[in-house]
Amino acid sequence: MDVWGKMTLHVIKDRCEVNDTAVCLRAICHEDNNKGELVDWFQETRQEDSGILCDAGAYTHTSVAILDAIGASDLPMIEVHLSNIQKRDAIRLLSNVSNAANGMIYGFGDQSYNHALDAMRGLIHTPS
Repeated sequence: MDVWGKMTLHVIKDRCEVNDTAVCLRAICHEDNNKGELVDWFQETRQEDSGILCDAGAYTHTSVAILDAIGASDLPMIEVHLSNIQKRDAIRLLSNVSNAANGMIYGFGDQSYNHALDAMRGLIHTPS
């Protein structure tokens, strides 16, 4: 955690990497404040990865480009949020990203990512 007691990507990444061996997945964490870089990264996932866990932050509510990039990947995707987004202000109830998601997990703090890894394992190891 950082000095303010907030969960940092570094801590989440460490916890996911511990959990990912238990669920037979490899976690790659990426954070970027540049929307174009995120779009490029999502587009690259289709060649290398099996699924996406996405907490797009404020881009969740504002970016059709992120939605399109995730949708174009043709990978299973789970939208993840640390907080309970239903308890937040009205603008944050709209999620563009969820339009590309197989499901959403939110409100469990850093455990949201562990739950999402478990759910992703089910998505990619279950024949369609």
